[in-house]
Parts: sequence; C-alpha cells; structure tokens
Amino acid sequence: MKYIEDLREGLNIRSIYLCKGKRSAETRGGKPYDNVILQDKTGTLDGKVWDPNSHGIAEYDEKDFIEVVGDVISYNNSLQLNIKQIRKVSENEYDLLDYLPSTDKDVEEMYQELCGFIKGIENDYLRQIAEFYFVKDASFVKKFKEHSAAKSVHHSFAGGLLEHTVNILRLCCYFADNYPVVNRSLLYAGALFHDIGKTRELSDFPDNDYTDEGQLIGHIIIGVEMITEAVQNTPGFPEVLANELKHCVLAHHGELEFGSPKKPALIEAVVLNLADNADSKLQILIELFHEKQGNDWLGYNRLFETNLRRTTV
Repeated sequence: MKYIEDLREGLNIRSIYLCKGKRSAETRGGKPYDNVILQDKTGTLDGKVWDPNSHGIAEYDEKDFIEVVGDVISYNNSLQLNIKQIRKVSENEYDLLDYLPSTDKDVEEMYQELCGFIKGIENDYLRQIAEFYFVKDASFVKKFKEHSAAKSVHHSFAGGLLEHTVNILRLCCYFADNYPVVNRSLLYAGALFHDIGKTRELSDFPDNDYTDEGQLIGHIIIGVEMITEAVQNTPGFPEVLANELKHCVLAHHGELEFGSPKKPALIEAVVLNLADNADSKLQILIELFHEKQGNDWLGYNRLFETNLRRTTV
C-alpha cells in the first residue's frame, strides 16, 4: 500500500484506505460531488469524487475500507486526491493496524510473550481458564490483539490492550520474583483477566467507543462474567480460587471512587493494582510527551492534579 505520508504530487495511485469521512456537496454549477477523508496510520488525506455516479464508483460509506484509484494533486498548498475509482474491500484484504493509531510494538511478539506467561501459571485450573480465551478462542485472540485499552486516557490505540496487559504481566513478574509471599499463578491470571472486559466495553476500531454493555455494566463486571464462563467450562474448578481471581479483577482499580466495586483484600490484588496504576500513568506521560513535543511544561493534568514538566536532561 501507499502510506499517506509518502504521497507526492503527480502520483497516480491504487491503494486501500479507511474512509474516515464522507460528505456530499455541489459545485457552483450544481453538479454533485463527494468530499472524502481517507486515513491510514500515518495521517489523513482529502479526496474528491467529482463524478459520484460514475460506473467506477461503487457504493461505500463512512468507516468502510475502500480501494481508491486517483491522481495526487496539490491544492491550496495541501495534497488532495482526485478519485476516479472506488471499490469497497473485504476484511481479508487489509491489515487493521495499517489504518489506525496503533502500538509501535510487534503484536505477534507481544502475544507470544503473553503465552509464555500463561505457561508460567503453575496452577492447572488457572492455566486452563487462561487458555480458554487466550489460546483456544481464535476469534477472541484476534479481537484482543487489535483492541484498545481505553477510549482516550491511555493505550487508546489498536494493540493497546495487548501492550498494556503484557506490561502489567512484566511488572507482576518483578513483584513475584522479589516477594515470594505472592501467589504467582493467581497474580498472572489476575493480570491476564483484569481488563479482558474491555473487549466488550469498547467497540472495535474504527469506532473505539463505549458499547451499550460497556456503558451499563462496565469492563470490570464484564470481566468477572467472562471468568465465570471460563470457570463453568473447567470441571472441578475450586470455588474459593474462582472468588480470589474475581476479587483481583474487581479490586484492580484500587479505590471505590476509581470504579472498583471492592478495595484490594488480597496481596495479589494489591500488587495488581500497583502494576495497573504504574503502567497506565507512565503511558499517559509518554503520550503527553509525544503530543506536546518541544514544550518543557505540559500544563495541568487532572489525573496527576499538578502541572507537569518534561525532564530537561
């Protein structure tokens, strides 16, 4: 494909983009045309369909992935695409991560690392329910790899949920290595399941918005429901162990005012809360640094309740 950041005036291209926006209009002479905004992970490009009724222009709408053929021109010092042909493409013709804000990490490498943590779960019951979703359910694995961890606060990009979960597993590994009192199997399972409900709380890209289920129930309760489903499909799963894992998920935000139905009562729940809080806050800072490049002072941030400043050294 031709990434938008690589386009230059004079090119004739055939490439697939996300149709981020579509608006019908008329020229001064009353002739209809379409304004189209095309998007990939490198940026957006304005497009014009001067003859929307042409045989070469198939039916399409906003949020469709479309193959366009056209000429790149310069208009008012900005690049624009005069579109001659449009074809709506099927899902197997594109890679979602090419078109959306996405993790800069290798998704498959992160997934294999996550699977390594699952193998490190010594408790058979906890390992089985982790495998129930993260290994055996191919449709869930695909969704998990592509999903964000939030709508806007942190890791709000494709692959963000996987990246966030792997980061937390790494932190949990550190705590388990240095504090032997921690039950490693329960902690790893808690890390894997803590945000699993995000796959249903938030819609898939390109929307990445709250679903009805997400608004009404929220990812923490959804996650507990998903644990219950996995437990019910695992014969002989101990009730006490199921409740301990559910508690870790219910308490991972740490405080009632932060959305946790319960405050941490188990050491594994305390550790999971510390890891989740650390990774989310550090990622917020990383995204602020990227957004406000060139500025030492980043302004007041309500989550940190202070004015933030970039380190000068």
